[in-house]
Amino acid sequence: MIQRIRVLQRPSAEKLIAKILSFPGNGTLKGITKMIKLIPVTEDNWMDVASLTVKEQQRNYVAPAIGILARGYVYRDCNVKIYAFEENGTIVGTALVREFTDEPLGYDLQQFMVGQQYQNKGYGSQALQLILDELREEGHYNHVELCVNKADAEAIHLYEKHGFIDSGYVDEDLPDSMNMICYLSKQAN
Repeated sequence: MIQRIRVLQRPSAEKLIAKILSFPGNGTLKGITKMIKLIPVTEDNWMDVASLTVKEQQRNYVAPAIGILARGYVYRDCNVKIYAFEENGTIVGTALVREFTDEPLGYDLQQFMVGQQYQNKGYGSQALQLILDELREEGHYNHVELCVNKADAEAIHLYEKHGFIDSGYVDEDLPDSMNMICYLSKQAN
């Protein structure tokens, strides 16, 4: 009786990494980015969004998630967008962008948060880039503005990494805050 022996060839490390990277949302290995997507807040997921919390020391810098949802209602006449950040079916963060209805016209990133258990995993950076890409593609305005507490070094670092700079505007009502701006097109700055 002749036995056939099947010889298995092991794929190269490069092929294995390429295969791992081809699976959306796979980020279990160090250095491999998790893939998130922006989804609308709906009646099916709003409670997951509302349950997000931040670290105790961050609570002075960002509204609670339920407050972000409420602002979406208040700013409904300002073409508001409330995003949920989702990774493999799990809501990991949320953001609110509205349009300024007075001069200077532009986008206003009102709120941006990543749930405390999902922080320091790249979700915030990915979500911010996706939001900027979407606003750039939408093209209503050439810039996005935000207001951030000067003591929130983590947030400032994130925003600077994505092209935000100090706008120079000082809001007398918020002396501990910095206004930042990100130009969506190279011609705008």
